[in-house]
Amino acid sequence: MLTATAAGTLLGALWFVPSANATQASPARTEPSPQVTAQARVTTTSAETSVDDTRLADTGSFDTTPYVVGGTLFLTLGAGFVVYSVRRERLGF
Repeated sequence: MLTATAAGTLLGALWFVPSANATQASPARTEPSPQVTAQARVTTTSAETSVDDTRLADTGSFDTTPYVVGGTLFLTLGAGFVVYSVRRERLGF
């Protein structure tokens, strides 16, 4: 039963992994997109003007509470399955 649970969990997790297809549906572009060119111009301009004012980017911080709570929940669930299977084995079910 524990093996089936582990296999089901693994398959469920792999369901959300994006696939990497090596086929190309459209021909390759030979020139860069306008957005990339505009971003390159902005980066070059801002790098030249802010030589003295060097600061790190303020990326902010996202709330990790749901990830910590979810990870703890699943860790507890897995430990519960292990304890349950050991108890069943020792009691001879």
